[in-house]
Amino acid sequence: MNINWIKVFIAAFFEVFWVIGLKHADGFWTWSGTIISIIISFYLMIMAGRKLPVGTVYAVFVGMGTAGTVLSEIIFFGESFKLSKTLLILLLLGGVIGLKVVTDDKAAKGDES
Repeated sequence: MNINWIKVFIAAFFEVFWVIGLKHADGFWTWSGTIISIIISFYLMIMAGRKLPVGTVYAVFVGMGTAGTVLSEIIFFGESFKLSKTLLILLLLGGVIGLKVVTDDKAAKGDES
């Protein structure tokens, strides 16, 4: 795993915070945290997308963010647990992991500037 994939994982981590913030923010500090999370998340995703295939980066970012958001809602905010929802998230994560595994991390000749 290279540094660019680590950027994608950190971006997805911050995505969870800003998505939850959009739902639960109600004051200056919570909105400030939400905005900062959006900036960090998209900055890291864009930086990783400069070196990795953009479609795969976006799929991994959204898949991990979705799974993290749903799990956070269940654990921290009392969202109901449904086996069907959990199985579908596992299917989504399986697809995301599969994309990451089959994607060539090497930049094509001439892509580096």
